[in-house]
Amino acid sequence: MQTITPEEVKRRIDSGEKLDIVDVREDEEVAAGMIPGAIHIPLMQLPERLAEIPQRGETVLVCRSGGRSGRAYEFLQAQGLTGLKNMTGGMLAWDQED
Repeated sequence: MQTITPEEVKRRIDSGEKLDIVDVREDEEVAAGMIPGAIHIPLMQLPERLAEIPQRGETVLVCRSGGRSGRAYEFLQAQGLTGLKNMTGGMLAWDQED
């Protein structure tokens, strides 16, 4: 599994790079905040919303702590998607970067 740190995601966003980020948390979790520009697709909705996943370059998967995004990574990889990265530590680690 390819991973990326919250620090690297922040650095790349701050430098103006456009990253494709998919947040797989539940609605009530994203209500507290998301990474700017992220697409919200709850983990259980991935199969029916597969067409919404960006399929160019890198796609960063995010959840609360990294577990669900890891499952999303495995599912999407099994569907033939490439360029996936799981953000280590999830939003818990992202919030530590502020």
